[in-house]
Amino acid sequence: MKATLEVQNLKCGGCASTIEKRLSGLEHITEVLVNTNDFTVTFLYQDETNLTQAKELLAKLGYPVVGEKNALTTKAKSFVSCAAGRMTK
Repeated sequence: MKATLEVQNLKCGGCASTIEKRLSGLEHITEVLVNTNDFTVTFLYQDETNLTQAKELLAKLGYPVVGEKNALTTKAKSFVSCAAGRMTK
């Protein structure tokens, strides 16, 4: 199945790099594509459990799906994830 999620706090290529690397590391998540222009993350997954895991990981990294809680601490996590993504590019 294919999912396209609109996420919060997605700003640049560093963010995209972190998201692509970390989501691709999840079992049964493939073909991860991050679009910084429309703030979306698209990927293929096997079942609903995988989709839930992907959403949870995105939130943990600081990129919650639009409509989910986006506290100051979540925004700070996205800043750290972004910086890490820039360093590994």
